Amino acid sequence: MTRIDFHTNIPDKLTYVCRLARKAYAAHAKLVLLADGPAQADALNEALWTLSGTDFIPHVMAGDPLAVETPVIVTFDEQVELPHRDMLVNLTHRTPAGFERFARVFEIISTDEEDAAAGRARYVAYKKLSYPLTHFVAGQS
Repeated sequence: MTRIDFHTNIPDKLTYVCRLARKAYAAHAKLVLLADGPAQADALNEALWTLSGTDFIPHVMAGDPLAVETPVIVTFDEQVELPHRDMLVNLTHRTPAGFERFARVFEIISTDEEDAAAGRARYVAYKKLSYPLTHFVAGQS
């Protein structure tokens, strides 16, 4: 069953997700980063290139011919064919279609109240479906 991890109180979702992608890549995991739309997907793609002068996180946009070989895929379309099933990182305000295909889902929730409210609704929905949930609050020890 898919494990769902909520990461809340995130001040900068793009930077946070880039660091999460770096950690997953170092652990040899494959992940899909689901952006809220084309603009956020482009910003995420750019952020992955500029995260660090010394780190390289191999990534492509969904639909790229190299997607099967690349450990990190960026998309805003949850209906697109995705070759990876390890981890899904959700940056949207909705429950991703087909999330149950992934071994693990990361729900990234910012400090914005609208984003937090949407995250709470997703938490309740996953809980009603009996998915195993964890919750990490950024900034707390």
